[in-house]
Amino acid sequence: MLQETTLNILKTGRNVYLTGAAGTGKTHVLNQYIAYLQKHNVGVGITASTGIAATHLGGMTIHAWSGIGIKEHLSEWDIDALIQRQPLFKRYQRTDVLIIDEISMLRPELLDMVDQVAKVMKQNEKPFGGMQVILSGDFFQLPPVVRNGSTDLFADAAHSWRDGDFRTCYLTEQYRQRDDDLLTILNDIRSGEISYMTQESLENRMNEQQEEESVSAVVLHTHNERVDERNNTELQKLNTNVHQFEMTSTGRAHLVTALKRSVLAPEVLELKVGAHVMFVKNHPEQEYVNGTLGEVVDLAGAYPVVQTHDGRKVVASTVSWETTDDNKVLASVSQIPLRLAWAITVHKSQGMSLDAVEVDLSRAFTPGQGYVALSRARTLRGLVLRGINATALQIHPYVKRLDERLQVESEHWDHIFAKLSDTKIQEMQNTFIKKIARNLVDSKKLSTYEKTKLLLEEKKSLKEIAHARNMTVGTIIGHLERLDPMVFRHLSPEEEVMREIQMAFEESGKVALTPIHKALGGRYSYDELRLARLFLT
Repeated sequence: MLQETTLNILKTGRNVYLTGAAGTGKTHVLNQYIAYLQKHNVGVGITASTGIAATHLGGMTIHAWSGIGIKEHLSEWDIDALIQRQPLFKRYQRTDVLIIDEISMLRPELLDMVDQVAKVMKQNEKPFGGMQVILSGDFFQLPPVVRNGSTDLFADAAHSWRDGDFRTCYLTEQYRQRDDDLLTILNDIRSGEISYMTQESLENRMNEQQEEESVSAVVLHTHNERVDERNNTELQKLNTNVHQFEMTSTGRAHLVTALKRSVLAPEVLELKVGAHVMFVKNHPEQEYVNGTLGEVVDLAGAYPVVQTHDGRKVVASTVSWETTDDNKVLASVSQIPLRLAWAITVHKSQGMSLDAVEVDLSRAFTPGQGYVALSRARTLRGLVLRGINATALQIHPYVKRLDERLQVESEHWDHIFAKLSDTKIQEMQNTFIKKIARNLVDSKKLSTYEKTKLLLEEKKSLKEIAHARNMTVGTIIGHLERLDPMVFRHLSPEEEVMREIQMAFEESGKVALTPIHKALGGRYSYDELRLARLFLT
């Protein structure tokens, strides 16, 4: 199924299981739908089975969002206690669409508990309390941790999966791998039948010894201790000064703790000139993406300068990761969006696209690890194997049977949807959005600047406003340039910062930002300079 068709089905309000091989753009489709919902003022719960996956969407784990936490089952007393939590009760009340990403790692019991709690909180006996639910993931990737000897391993065994009447949308276009040889290997793993050609291709990559090609590659290990050992060893080899960058945070303590565990940037980032690093967040203007590799070439300024593998120099200024609920920021951490990248774990590589990768699967211990690791590479030429065992290429036998059924289901819904006229599809989408959009009519009466002004009057920060408006911070600053400074005086930079920037403007004699940015050695981002310029006297 195409991404466009999938997005159109999502907009009709049907419950959907969004799946497809690694690299087919599942997260991209989810982000498009989230933007669509937020544009129409719809309450959407953005969650994932793991914290790492949640940060890719700007949400929180389903365990935290639902209020269930680490519970194995819910008693009547548990349900009653959850109802008494007013913030949690209000969260459910204002949520009309629930997204759960990386469903392959979610146990079926938890999905049923989410359904159970939602019905009570929404006071609605329909599946999931009447919310539209989008489950996303790929069962060929890492499975959930089995607890108490459960035989029902995967989420599709949940009663709520059956009752929810999910439409399967199986994405088929490949956006990561443009290499037929690598696609053949990945497809063989998914089919459970490793051909002679695939064996030969993998053996050739294992014997690859071109150190000049692999030295800048990210090494994927299956265990954390191997990753830490490799990165620390390589950093110590550099005969340059070490610089430390500490993470800052705001928000509820338990959410901040969970967010810190999920974010790939470390709490204390140690860098040296020459360090191999990887960006761990997407840049709004695509200056870099999650997985962009490079080398630290300058640490003289406030922020590291990284030369990427395609030759660009990027100033890695501080960014934020947020846990949000219905456009409200509940917790936030800020750090340089880098981590040492001589090595990372297979688990933490999920969702990444890498140009050069070394894979050590000699200690693979669960089905799916090999598939996840190998599918991080964009091309076979960019892949080097440093070890592999029998477990690495295994898939769960049930997954193969399930996948065949899911593909048939997807083709069925694709065929049905193709028969609908554009007018009928638009009518279905309009009916759904009118049903769930909140105060949409009143919202349309306000200009985009007035909407930003209302949030400013609530004394919200730039990041909070940008998130609520589904815009970049730069766009919001553009709104400020049209508004009375009295409305946003709470956003004024600190006195010392203002003094330094004002002096740079005065010495330059110009209002253009590029010479000021250079004069200040890149210590402040362009957005920070634009904001400060609004307060210059």
